Amino acid sequence: MTNTQELKNDIRKKIFAKRKLAHNAREATEADQLSSFLEHFQGLPMAGYMPIRTEIDPLPSMAKISFYGKVGVPVIQGANEPLLFAAWTPRIEMIEGQFGAKVPLSKNFFTPELLIVPLVAFDRKGGRVGYGGGFYDRTLEKLKMDKPVLAVGFAYSCQEIERVPLEKTDQRLDFVVTEKDVLDLRLQL
Repeated sequence: MTNTQELKNDIRKKIFAKRKLAHNAREATEADQLSSFLEHFQGLPMAGYMPIRTEIDPLPSMAKISFYGKVGVPVIQGANEPLLFAAWTPRIEMIEGQFGAKVPLSKNFFTPELLIVPLVAFDRKGGRVGYGGGFYDRTLEKLKMDKPVLAVGFAYSCQEIERVPLEKTDQRLDFVVTEKDVLDLRLQL
């Protein structure tokens, strides 16, 4: 294990505890900032995620924006593979997917241009610590080869850290939306 991976594992342990506290104290309005942010991108094909464990929940925002354009959720194809995105609506039939996240029964795949990304920790330079599988890094790298894609982290504000230790394969976030604020990170490099 590299030094950077060890640092990320330490960050995960610390932030999971903070995130759990924030999750337990959450309010019904936690997705309001995300909903307001996504209104600026109505009609753009986008994908969110099905929250697991103590992740902040993007589903209310995804449901609102699904009236204006295509919205999807990630589907894991296999280890070391980029994610694919299946069309989602609040009423679509879902089944159990890998890692406990639900996926649509019917897989109508499409390519999003805006990706709402789950995370464990973030910094103000666009660094992101995920769960360690590299799925979103591989996916963002692949998507950006074809056309610009906005990577939007969604997290509780307590998940912010001073500096994410980055590896060369890590893909930066363009924005982070928390329950309190929208951070434009594109000019922070």
